[in-house]
Amino acid sequence: MTEYKLVVFQDKKIRRAWHQGEWHFSIVDIVAALTDSIDPTAYWRKLKQRLKEEGNETVTNCHGLKMQSPDNKMRLTDVASTKDLFRLIQSIPSKKAEPFKLWLAQTGYERIQEIENPELGQDRIKQYYELKGYPKDWIDKRLRGIAIRQELTDEWQSRKVTEEKEFAILTNEISKATFGKTIQEYKKFKNLNKQNQNLRDHMTDWELILTMVGEKATTDITKAKNAKGFDECKYTAREGGQIAHNTRKEIEQKTKKSLISQHNFLHLEKHNKKQIPQKNK
Repeated sequence: MTEYKLVVFQDKKIRRAWHQGEWHFSIVDIVAALTDSIDPTAYWRKLKQRLKEEGNETVTNCHGLKMQSPDNKMRLTDVASTKDLFRLIQSIPSKKAEPFKLWLAQTGYERIQEIENPELGQDRIKQYYELKGYPKDWIDKRLRGIAIRQELTDEWQSRKVTEEKEFAILTNEISKATFGKTIQEYKKFKNLNKQNQNLRDHMTDWELILTMVGEKATTDITKAKNAKGFDECKYTAREGGQIAHNTRKEIEQKTKKSLISQHNFLHLEKHNKKQIPQKNK
């Protein structure tokens, strides 16, 4: 599964995707970060044409991946790996080239570190949420939820669920069973209007816990039933979500209070927008 993230170089947002075992960066975003061009897309188009005419082999390694565009739609954009970007940067006259190379090397190295030692990735995420002002108890639940989610997606992948849209459908099945809402319906309920606003970053403690229950139950049921393929995993996703639903309803019955809340953490985003770099899921 392709993993998408935003990173920042000198206040310039750069889209990247972890694809086939390495980072791939949006070339148009790189051009925008390194040049003063008013039209980075046109700049890259002309540069690509010139490099092709010169017989530059690096251009042939650049391919398209779908990334979120400014209009919030997923569109194909030319990307390049870290290795190929180092070569392309040589063809872009810019005073920022050397600092960018150092930044690029560090960005790639951090991911390798996280693969070898997952705790480093957890530490970086924890620091991010701490800087934004999230409560410590909430952060602990959010981090645990990330680990449970990863376990579930790994299980799905091992059972021949590989398409992005299939992951989204299965996630919606759990959400609908647990909360009675799809992810998009839940985001709307919480007044999250931006496409890149992560629903889980705006969940209450109980919402996070119930999400974990649904996803952990789905993982264990999928293993127990040895579900294979999208259709069978869809069924176990509903079963896992139903367990979380039953838990939710029992607590609500005892407390006489709904665990589905319109509360969000948008106030933290507004207060920390300038200080905190963009991140993932």
